[in-house]
Amino acid sequence: MSIKRNRVLYYVLFCLLISCNTNRYAKTNKLYKAQLKELTEEIKRPLPYPTAPLITTYDSSGTAILSEDTHRQRDAHWVGAVHFNLRKPNYVIIHHTAQDSLEQTLHTFTVPHTQVSAHYVIGHNGEVYQMLNDYLRGWHAGAGKWGSMTDVNSVSLGIELDNNGNEPFSESQIYSLLSLLDTLKTRYNIPTANFLAHSDIAPTRKNDPSALFPWKKLAERGFGLWPDEVLMTPPENFNPVDALRIIGYDTSNLKAAIIAFKRRYIQNDLTPELTVYDQSVLYSLYLKY
Repeated sequence: MSIKRNRVLYYVLFCLLISCNTNRYAKTNKLYKAQLKELTEEIKRPLPYPTAPLITTYDSSGTAILSEDTHRQRDAHWVGAVHFNLRKPNYVIIHHTAQDSLEQTLHTFTVPHTQVSAHYVIGHNGEVYQMLNDYLRGWHAGAGKWGSMTDVNSVSLGIELDNNGNEPFSESQIYSLLSLLDTLKTRYNIPTANFLAHSDIAPTRKNDPSALFPWKKLAERGFGLWPDEVLMTPPENFNPVDALRIIGYDTSNLKAAIIAFKRRYIQNDLTPELTVYDQSVLYSLYLKY
């Protein structure tokens, strides 16, 4: 009886050990790898016929006919260049999750119907989850626009911070974010000005990260620009709308652009008008572009 009891106990302990070591996202990780393999195969393929140039032949009446060996034609017109590498991200877009927990966010990014993703998610306690390879195009920016760039997803990395939008960001979370940004900036040589808020690129739709986000602290580490401590009065011919546009904001909805600008650089006043002080801040930033 004792031996049988011990076997049962060992079996229970074994099952507990297996369950503890099993990644609860193993199923979606498998889907990720399958999609990655499919993309890898797609990159290897030459353009399919009939995109490749055709060798045109004619019959005795002068009517054009296609060559029978279309595969040979395609292969004959595929010439692989030898100087290339992967496209690299050139922007970082920072978001807050606007959800109730880290687990809810991870779930949102791993179910088919949501159609949204990010490269990294940082929990309230500072734990960092990578969800996409940096070279893959994530679905985090939506219909964003910055300057003349209208496909932000194709040139950016998306970082989501576990935050409902109404609470301060924890010190652990910001510390992990700074560490991650330092790695990304060094690895991909991302310009200082190219660390943006989701609300910067989508001012009519988004407000993340909230006005509680410490942009000044990031700028002090080289992630985003910040106005000078001593501000100058703008000249009489200073045009604030042009300045917002030159910085990168979409001013087609001017009030939304002003609020997005103030959410990042003013923070204690989100009214859709630029005060004298706001214009001095804007002018300081304008001079940096």
